[in-house]
Amino acid sequence: MAAKEDLFKKITSHAKEYGFIFPSSEIYDGMSAVYDYGQNGVELKNNIKQYWWKSMTQMHENIVGIDSAIFMHPTIWKASGHVDAFNDPLIDNKDSKKRYRADVLIEDYINKIEEKINKECDKVAKKFGESFDRQMFLDTNPRVLEHKSKMQDIQKRYADLMTNNDLAGIKALIEELGIVCPVSGTKNWTDVRQFNLMFSTKVGSVSDEADTIYLRPETAQGIFVNYLNVQKTGRMKIPFGIAQIGKAFRNEIVARQFIFRMREFEQMEMQFFVRPGEELKWFEYWKQTRMKWHLALGIPKENYRYHDHEKLAHYANAATDIEFNFPFGFKELEGIHSRTDFDLKRHQEFSGKKLQYFDSELNESYVPYVIETSIGLDRTFLAVFSYAYTEEQLEDGSQRVVMKLPRVLAPVKAAVLPLVKKDGMPEKAHEIMDMLKQDFKVQYDEKDAIGKRYRRQDAIGTPYCITVDTQTLEDNTVTVRERDTMEQIRIGIDQLSGFIHENIKPLAL
Repeated sequence: MAAKEDLFKKITSHAKEYGFIFPSSEIYDGMSAVYDYGQNGVELKNNIKQYWWKSMTQMHENIVGIDSAIFMHPTIWKASGHVDAFNDPLIDNKDSKKRYRADVLIEDYINKIEEKINKECDKVAKKFGESFDRQMFLDTNPRVLEHKSKMQDIQKRYADLMTNNDLAGIKALIEELGIVCPVSGTKNWTDVRQFNLMFSTKVGSVSDEADTIYLRPETAQGIFVNYLNVQKTGRMKIPFGIAQIGKAFRNEIVARQFIFRMREFEQMEMQFFVRPGEELKWFEYWKQTRMKWHLALGIPKENYRYHDHEKLAHYANAATDIEFNFPFGFKELEGIHSRTDFDLKRHQEFSGKKLQYFDSELNESYVPYVIETSIGLDRTFLAVFSYAYTEEQLEDGSQRVVMKLPRVLAPVKAAVLPLVKKDGMPEKAHEIMDMLKQDFKVQYDEKDAIGKRYRRQDAIGTPYCITVDTQTLEDNTVTVRERDTMEQIRIGIDQLSGFIHENIKPLAL
């Protein structure tokens, strides 16, 4: 556990040092759980967006995109249930005066049980070596099965308590499990109470007469209220989808784990409208399709897993999460939900407008069912970034930190480096820059020894370093160094663009 915490500290430090992520308003001592993306971070973030957007709207003929407003009519949030039910259960420790989300305390307790299971596995694996069958051990070992049973029992009990809004029961569960405050180490807890997560603000020129509206806590509702507009103007036929990337805001009391949980974040969501009765078929389709999207990043599949929901939201008839193995354990990265016709029916009821679809094949009208895929852009950034962070011991005894990002997502695709700052090399390097920058994000660097410049580019994940030297001036060839292997080849300047195009292929979608 300590090693993972140390790794996560290194990752967050690296993100700041190399221009990926900065604490927001840092010169004013910052704001908790708010971050800014730096010059390299914004490029990586935009590349992830483009990858998702293309996979949805370009590779599927029946999915289109929109960009709805952050400010929306306040009745929308009444219809969606956010005004009445978008709450977190909070509890305070009387000794430390610290406030916690009750579900996070219970989740951390369950994670500790999971750590015990992993330790049991590692201990036995060390004893038996290659002959050890991890899956069989997990499925048959009595102690592991006992731990698993306890985890499932706690999860079920908590879900039931939340469904029944039994706040006293949640406090009793925390006390029964012997959960202590991480700061004070005591069990001196207050009662649990609900806290609405939506930010409210005022619209109007005079505050006394202003209406209260909310910063949207999710982007999905903007899709639902535009369903009819898109369907009619796009002449869309069921099944079809509407995709959106946008900011959302939640007043998280316990925001933590860097950019994993923030108050201002970005979502990539797609709502897929289907015939009633066909929703579970499409749920399975999107469950598999979304996992393929993640695996196309090149991150091994053991870093991902499904977490099927046993306890469903009242409007859903199927739900699963795709979880990623972050440095702090497996956590939700994306949700795939079969939301039935709940959302459109609620907006139909509250707005008084018919949100039905006439199906010419069936010769009937109905309110479509919806399959939702919702992924956190910031969480995807963190997943890609944390997996890419690599510390390597080189043959000469030195060390390097290299970001092994998927090439197509890398902030900078190539760096052009004159070997020295004289003899016409900088001028030649700038000529190459001008040739490449129409097609690629490239960077020029002439400061420090060439080895140090290689290390800087490794640290931001640049796939290729192009070195201009004396031979370049003689025969128009350059040295191209590959990031992961550090191997170097000599090619002609006129071949550079084609070489980069060939080796930075779009991800399989």
